[in-house]
Amino acid sequence: MGPEPAAEAVPDVPTPPAVDAPPVELPKKTLPRRVDLVYKAFLGTHGFMIGEATYRFEHAANEYRIVTVGEAKGIAALFIRGQGKVESRGIITSEGLQPQEFSIERGSKERRETAVFDWEAGILTLHDRRAEPLDLPTFDPLALMWQAYFSPPVDDTQTVSVATTRKIGRYSITREGIELIKWPQGEIETERWHRKGEDGKTDGYVWIAPSLHYIPVKMRITATNRGTLEALLDSIRVDETIVEQ
Repeated sequence: MGPEPAAEAVPDVPTPPAVDAPPVELPKKTLPRRVDLVYKAFLGTHGFMIGEATYRFEHAANEYRIVTVGEAKGIAALFIRGQGKVESRGIITSEGLQPQEFSIERGSKERRETAVFDWEAGILTLHDRRAEPLDLPTFDPLALMWQAYFSPPVDDTQTVSVATTRKIGRYSITREGIELIKWPQGEIETERWHRKGEDGKTDGYVWIAPSLHYIPVKMRITATNRGTLEALLDSIRVDETIVEQ
């Protein structure tokens, strides 16, 4: 047999450069087109019902509208006539809700008050035409109520500004613990948050439920003209038409 042929040299093949894996696309958050939260309102903490209110959140594209209509019930209807309507309009951003207009109707359209948020100019115009500086984060009461739905709280303490039609105030909101709350559907685990105003005049609590996308199950305001007021979630109605957000 003749000599074995020499092995052919294998040319060096350059190692291909590492290619970053394409980013994983998270599923888009889907929101019902409309959600109604129906609350019963109580005077004090012992269940004397004075009325009910429906908080409706609806949106299209990146614009939202929150409107609540409350009506006195029972004995309270003898002293409080008609309906009260509160409305917030604005946009949905990556940080949550950014109000553009907040209004209150105190019994009739003739008694309507409005606050306007001009974010480009950094000015809040109140009902009496008084202008206040506008800084992030600033909410109206309805936008603040729904903010955790879009941006669940991470820190145990937050500081925010809240504007109504007549004033703007600075508040600290502190997570105090976990508490089981009874509501018509049974018991639900909630986070209890305590809200205090820098002026020392406002003191309130809200119980939000992580299992319900952090919507408020119970709310309490103390030191009002009528004493302590509470609201307890009674039912949730959802428009089944789902749109991507």
